Amino acid sequence: MKKSKLAVVMAAVLSASLALAGCGGGGDNSANEKDDGSLMKVDVYDDLANYQGIQKGWFAKLIKDKFNLKLNMISPNVAGGGSTLFDTRSAAGNLGDLVITGAGNGRLTKLIKAHLIDDMTPYLKNAKNIKKYKSATDALNKLAGQSSGVWGVPQSVSTKSPTDPSEGNEPVFGPYIRWDYYREIGYPKFNNLDDFLQILKQMQDKARADTGDKNVYAFSLFKDWDGNMMNNAKQPTTYFGYDEMGFVLAKADGSDYQSVTQKGGMYEKALQFFNKANQMGLVDPESSTQNYDTMSNKYKQGKILFSFWSYLGPAAYNTTENKAQGKGYMLAPMDDMKIFSYGATPNGGAAIISVGSKAKNKQRLVNFIDWLYSKEGVYAMAGNVKGMNFDIKDGKPELTDFGKKLQSDKSSKVPAQFGGGSYADGVSALNFTTELATDIDPDTKEPYDSSMWKSTIDQFSNSALDKDWSEHMDGAKTSMQYLEKANKLMIAPGSSFIQPDESSQISTLRGQVKTEIVNTSWKAVFAKDDNEFNSLMDEMRSKVDGLGFKQVLDVDMKNAKDQNTARVNIKKQFANREKSESN
Repeated sequence: MKKSKLAVVMAAVLSASLALAGCGGGGDNSANEKDDGSLMKVDVYDDLANYQGIQKGWFAKLIKDKFNLKLNMISPNVAGGGSTLFDTRSAAGNLGDLVITGAGNGRLTKLIKAHLIDDMTPYLKNAKNIKKYKSATDALNKLAGQSSGVWGVPQSVSTKSPTDPSEGNEPVFGPYIRWDYYREIGYPKFNNLDDFLQILKQMQDKARADTGDKNVYAFSLFKDWDGNMMNNAKQPTTYFGYDEMGFVLAKADGSDYQSVTQKGGMYEKALQFFNKANQMGLVDPESSTQNYDTMSNKYKQGKILFSFWSYLGPAAYNTTENKAQGKGYMLAPMDDMKIFSYGATPNGGAAIISVGSKAKNKQRLVNFIDWLYSKEGVYAMAGNVKGMNFDIKDGKPELTDFGKKLQSDKSSKVPAQFGGGSYADGVSALNFTTELATDIDPDTKEPYDSSMWKSTIDQFSNSALDKDWSEHMDGAKTSMQYLEKANKLMIAPGSSFIQPDESSQISTLRGQVKTEIVNTSWKAVFAKDDNEFNSLMDEMRSKVDGLGFKQVLDVDMKNAKDQNTARVNIKKQFANREKSESN
């Protein structure tokens, strides 16, 4: 799936509507309210959802059978984006029966003050799963300036160490290549990005010769996700341990912080990488005009040889049939890479799930939330239902025949007893991770994510493509196994740091600066030679300095360093918690 752009989704908020909402007051906060157990339609305001309307399929049947609930998804993403839906519902004093939104930028504080969500404490007597994450809900209270209460439960909570990777078999970031063409040119070793270009040139020449198609390219780019910088140019920096914080590239271990305008810095090197690639004829000439969907179709056709992420090239092209023929995208073994990895988050992430103040039957809603954080709920949120697509055999999880079918076709029809319809259509529309799917089920000692089960890996890593890749990657069966074994992973400890709200002045300056940086970045990639490239970059630096860049950079640099402090602190907190629990 496409990477969630949570930061973008959470940005659209107007505090004026929250002030209006305060007039509405809270709802009934009594744990003794009457509930006859009848079917209840639950309005779910969800900033993360990509679906609007009634939840369908197997997840709908699961929660109807357990709680007699029917979820009605209210999705700003589908309703046109922006803050209009949030503002309208907030002004009416009723955001939703359940609320999934961001906790940062002062939003949680405003939701509490405006009486749009309620304290769940009166309903938590039997909520053992929510209570398990008390440190996470306490961290939310600190963020909201509350001394008590449970006002929401964060997403992506974890029982793992913050220095363990949160990803599954594949990292979020990584250089993926058409392994079959890499094989055809003899698996040449390469040490760095400069070597990588020479490898890709050989692969492109080979692919064009084999197919007779002159429209095969090493790289294809797109503009849809550009923000503070050119998104595609940020990606190679992650292969060396960096991630973005506004206009700063910060290393996962806190050892380096760079402005994206730094002369000779990581961002400029990434732009030089793509410019050199373009001068070598390796960049799709439609890159500056196409969108993500147009580009992704080229991956489905196997026309692009390099993929920024596993959810792009491999997801589009690595079908069962192609893999059986030895064709597909696999992680490339670049010698000097140290890929940025997000650590597990004991205190959760930036989004929360809360109970709306005007909701009826709040005890049932809290029971539902608590179940979402139970083992059964975590399995379900990871797309797994016992008896439907997996069973436990000899204490270990294994895919059923239907589960095996889903490995290559997520549109497969679900058996009627589990709700029918397409499996993909029945996946939870909440689009909200409760506990990390990579966390370990204490009973099976395996993750909740079915792709990570030993039985699944053993069965689905036997294609001609997988076997060949494994033989050249020290016997690893997954990308994460290779990266961890080869010490090519740099893990940023999983803190719950949330970027604070910035002033309107900084936001205005940021808008002007990022437009200049993004526009110049695209021009620099397609510069005709090194002189034009250097001239463009120098001119960009001069222009953004005149637009007040330093003021914004100071904010981003502070946030980047505060984020690292939070990472250091969560490591200490987790270690102390582990020590306390062992005594």
